[in-house]
Amino acid sequence: MKTLEAPALDRILDPVGRTLTPEVARKLVALRVDAKTQAHIDRLARRCNEGKLSDAERAEYETYVMAIDFVAALQAKARAVLNGA
Repeated sequence: MKTLEAPALDRILDPVGRTLTPEVARKLVALRVDAKTQAHIDRLARRCNEGKLSDAERAEYETYVMAIDFVAALQAKARAVLNGA
């Protein structure tokens, strides 16, 4: 499974982090997927752990994981804004 490279991602997201206002940072930190999407991701994760994903499901799951990693990196930048870093 592919993961996002932190140094490369930081080079892209550092300027984004510097543009965040406290209000936007708070909204970004609070961002969550809806319950239906989370349940679907959880189902794919279980099937992945059991080795039961089809090729299409694996591709979908990997896309979710990369997107979640990206949002988590954005949220870390937002937390830094809120903590005055």
